[in-house]
Amino acid sequence: MKKGQEVLINIDNLLFPNVGISKNKDYEIRVKNTIPGQKVKVLITKKKKDFFEGRLLKIIAPSPLENQPKCIHADECGGCNYQGIDYHNQLKLKEKQVKELLENNLPGDYIFHELVPSPEIKEYRNKMEFSFGDQEKDGDLQLGMHPRARRFDVITVDQCQLVDVDFRLILSTVLNYFRNYDYKRYHIIKREGYLRHLLIRKGLKTGELMVNLVTTSQEEHDYTELTEVLKNLPLKGKLVSFLQTINNDYSDTIKSEKLIVHYGRKYILEEILGLSFMITPFAFFQPNTYGAEKLYETALKFINNPADKVIYDLYCGTGTITQILAKKAREVYGIEINEEAVAIARENARINKLNNCKFIAGDVLEKIDELNEKPDLIVVDPPRPGIHARALEKIINIAPDELLYISCNPISLVRDLQILQEANYKLTNIQCVDMFPFTQHIETVVHLLK
Repeated sequence: MKKGQEVLINIDNLLFPNVGISKNKDYEIRVKNTIPGQKVKVLITKKKKDFFEGRLLKIIAPSPLENQPKCIHADECGGCNYQGIDYHNQLKLKEKQVKELLENNLPGDYIFHELVPSPEIKEYRNKMEFSFGDQEKDGDLQLGMHPRARRFDVITVDQCQLVDVDFRLILSTVLNYFRNYDYKRYHIIKREGYLRHLLIRKGLKTGELMVNLVTTSQEEHDYTELTEVLKNLPLKGKLVSFLQTINNDYSDTIKSEKLIVHYGRKYILEEILGLSFMITPFAFFQPNTYGAEKLYETALKFINNPADKVIYDLYCGTGTITQILAKKAREVYGIEINEEAVAIARENARINKLNNCKFIAGDVLEKIDELNEKPDLIVVDPPRPGIHARALEKIINIAPDELLYISCNPISLVRDLQILQEANYKLTNIQCVDMFPFTQHIETVVHLLK
């Protein structure tokens, strides 16, 4: 076995995050985005001490788990790697990977509760970011997703089942408009062109829709006609915002240099657990509204007697969980470095008539020392890399009796929990919540006591 060799293997097991394992007496091969039971062709890309890494070239034979109809984009789109697996087996695959990862790395007598499924498994997303591009060099304009392993190409996904009919109708309408007028997509290598992305957000409970067109400043156009076209679409929901974001950054990451309002306002409203929340173009908000309710209900049930508690919510963003906690707790403090997010959080609290939550703008590492009331509970919901090492040290030094950790990445979660265990925190309850059906992604809620 050597690097560059192509081999046929059978996938026997999975490691998080969705890394297939093929074992025999002579060697072990690990391949991302595979499923137990598949026979696959793999290119060996790397030799490690105890195993080889490979890149998936082709699925030769499907897994017995893949017995469900697939979306028409499944063979090309890189989005949903659990397509074709019935939902019950998707949950089993996810839970098994996380449970094995935690049990192999975290000793203790904690309870690992049964995974909470998403209330909806199709049309569940409230936000999608589509890219402009072409499927082959100098081909027709496309608007959609990047195909698997082809990050510079784009395929149109106008039948995507993760979003409802309003998203699909807006995507098709916008694409046809720009094809008719022969607008050019941005070419990231040449640094030339105009059209970059289309962001659509929808309040699944309110029906409010935001359309955000992301372009460069290399051209200027009048969007009066497109505005009227969008306003007159036969939507299930209601268009309340049509925006244009100017982004000349060289990377493919969306960065806002200027925001132009072509119609309506700069935000939509959504509801979670009886509270209303403003969502601005780039504010973080859980992309599965109904799944988010399950996530926060799961978190709340693990807290001991919240009515008596002072709570810190670190990295609180626009204050969603801060305000959900405020309905139950004595006092909640949310700390967030983004001043715009804090302004929105304060406005949300005003809308929801919550007087017992306070939002502080600034670096958590500095602002946490300025709070006078010691917390009974600290809540953290960090990004994928986990809690910053210095922030984790601060939390340990403050030494609240109770911690609640909401994680979107079990690998960084394990690292942080090992440090907390060394600081004499005990894991009590762990429960996964599925927010992203048909993908390998999973949220995990962990409760700890001092």
